[in-house]
Amino acid sequence: MDGYRVLIADDHEEFRRGLEALLAATPDVEVVGTASDGAMAIALALDLQPDVVLMDLHMPRVNGIDATAQIVGSSPHIGVLVLTMMEDEESVFAAVRAGARGYLLKGARRGEITRAVQAVGAGEVIFGPGIADRVMAYFAGARSRPAADAFPDLTERERVVLGLIAEGKENGEIARQLGLSIKTVRNHASNIFTKLQVAHRAQAIVKAREAGLG
Repeated sequence: MDGYRVLIADDHEEFRRGLEALLAATPDVEVVGTASDGAMAIALALDLQPDVVLMDLHMPRVNGIDATAQIVGSSPHIGVLVLTMMEDEESVFAAVRAGARGYLLKGARRGEITRAVQAVGAGEVIFGPGIADRVMAYFAGARSRPAADAFPDLTERERVVLGLIAEGKENGEIARQLGLSIKTVRNHASNIFTKLQVAHRAQAIVKAREAGLG
């Protein structure tokens, strides 16, 4: 890959220009467009097909949550990295459910932002330090909730695989633990994501841990 193509979506012009300058000076990153509202972000993302959309949540016309859902729903290969002032749990988990692969606060250091863009562009899931603490605290509380009736559409084997995914295990580790081939685990994971109506692993983990798995 020659570099990561990035679309910036933020309604504050000065902040947007600052991000554009920061990323333009970052190796392996190319800013291919900017959007000042959610509707424009959706249109440009579907037209330009960037690797990463740097998404604010509070924007006119269409908010960042809905814009993320529409972008990921149409182009699941696009990685959405939220960069916002909003640090409440409701916003964080709404963004992840919508398909965001990363969540940073606008107070993040410049190096954190560039590393997060590159990580999301490479397919990773990343949370800023303060957000990561909130996520872990939320998951710790979620594990105390019963999971017996969660996800009735899953088979027993799929439920086991989902529980291991929720523990943070990768496919190879799950395959070794269950005595399955990696291909079989991938097939189970694909079926799980379809039944849970999620776009990627991070969303599945959130849903599973909210239900008490993992």
